[in-house]
Amino acid sequence: MRLSARRLTLALILLARMFAMAAAAVPDAQLKMPNFDSLAAKASNSVSITLDSALLGIAAGFLDSSKPEDAAAKELISGLKGVYVRSFSFDKDFVYPSTEVDMIRKQLTAPAWQRLVGVRSHKEQANVDIYMSIDQGNANGLVIIASEPHEFTIVNIVGSIDLQKLHRLEGKFGIPKLHLEEK
Repeated sequence: MRLSARRLTLALILLARMFAMAAAAVPDAQLKMPNFDSLAAKASNSVSITLDSALLGIAAGFLDSSKPEDAAAKELISGLKGVYVRSFSFDKDFVYPSTEVDMIRKQLTAPAWQRLVGVRSHKEQANVDIYMSIDQGNANGLVIIASEPHEFTIVNIVGSIDLQKLHRLEGKFGIPKLHLEEK
């Protein structure tokens, strides 16, 4: 069977469209963050970190590959597309509107996102949720939402995430020690 040039071209265009549609169906692990300007104005302290792939590349350039900690961080950073952090501390309880927190949580739905951890402390009125975005068996996004009466924090890491590598960096470079056991 011999394909004509026109049929071959049409088949290639159809195949390209199918791949484009499949790529478009893959969810973006970067959250759409609300404008927190009004929240920052009410906060006693606020932190806003926005590191896209270009800035992460520059940061990785400052790491020394001959040092084990720096090499591990550089390897972890190489697969990332972005790191976004919004954190606010307040002098009063629950100054932040729950509607903005709910707007973020609505983006974290299955099948694109899976909740790994959900911690609720009714006594301390604290909540921590950790979500992971999985695409074809690979982690491509991580979200941590932590809320307490005086604090609210969202961390969104976008890109290839290797939990074993992330685990090895616990307690280093400002990454908190989570006391997770290796499997």
